[in-house]
Amino acid sequence: MTESTATSRFTSPGSAPAADYPVMLETKGWKDYRLLDMGEGQKLERYGRYTIVRPEPQAMGSRRLKPSQWDRADAVFSGDTDEEGPGRWKFSGNVQELWEMEYGPVRYNGRFMSFRHVGVFPEQAAHWDWVNGQIRAERERNPDRPLKILNLFGYTGLASLLPATEGAQVTHIDASKKAIAYARENQALSGLDDLPIRWICEDASKFVAREVRRGNTYDGIILDPPKYGRGPKGEVWDIYTSLPGMLKELQQLLSKDALFMILTAYAIRSSFIAVHELMAETLSRQGGLLESGELVIREDGGHRALSTSLFSRWSSR
Repeated sequence: MTESTATSRFTSPGSAPAADYPVMLETKGWKDYRLLDMGEGQKLERYGRYTIVRPEPQAMGSRRLKPSQWDRADAVFSGDTDEEGPGRWKFSGNVQELWEMEYGPVRYNGRFMSFRHVGVFPEQAAHWDWVNGQIRAERERNPDRPLKILNLFGYTGLASLLPATEGAQVTHIDASKKAIAYARENQALSGLDDLPIRWICEDASKFVAREVRRGNTYDGIILDPPKYGRGPKGEVWDIYTSLPGMLKELQQLLSKDALFMILTAYAIRSSFIAVHELMAETLSRQGGLLESGELVIREDGGHRALSTSLFSRWSSR
């Protein structure tokens, strides 16, 4: 489903992690997702049964497909093109509010949301596969070891459900009651209600600070923050001012034999180098390997690639 740059360079704990960049993590799509075309500030995608047109500022080139193929889209989003800006959907024909899709053992609902989202970020498949690979490898080395994963800003739960299917104990944090409800819906839809997942609606910064005070630790941390947001009690999150402090606290939450930490950054005016250096500072004595670069989606048929976000991810071995 995904491809990544492979490397074997690691350093021991107590030293700075080895650096590998730029790394392009590429998602080509799967049964329920394809990037069909892009250009002129928009992208044409297929999510399960529906084809969807949404704004995409990075799609600056020409379209490959005929206009008639774009015109047959089931849903078109228009309005504010900012990642966090509101807009409106225009539907063609009998389009349902919810529709089912799947990725591996997880089934999930697509839904048309006001901020042009549809309940899943397909480029994250590169991280989903990698995390589950990390868990499986550790299971082979230490089959009796319980693994605890923390997923911050967890959205609709795919990055929590997938590692839980590999036996990890997952704590899922999101400040949105709706997002938590959607994630639990996806768990029920998948028939995975017995998985060890804690669904917690709380401001991520407050939760992390409290976990540090309690002395709790995790073997893997997934961090997918918005550029800007508010907690359930009006707490303000700004990635430029809030992220550095949170990372310092998250370093304290890594267990002695932690496996990984992943940071993804969307819609920010920065480069992956800035994200890499921030993570390198945070993990300066963890050893291991720190990879940084961009998440990209490859067009159907292997044509062009669309950059979606910056990332930096650390692994201990």
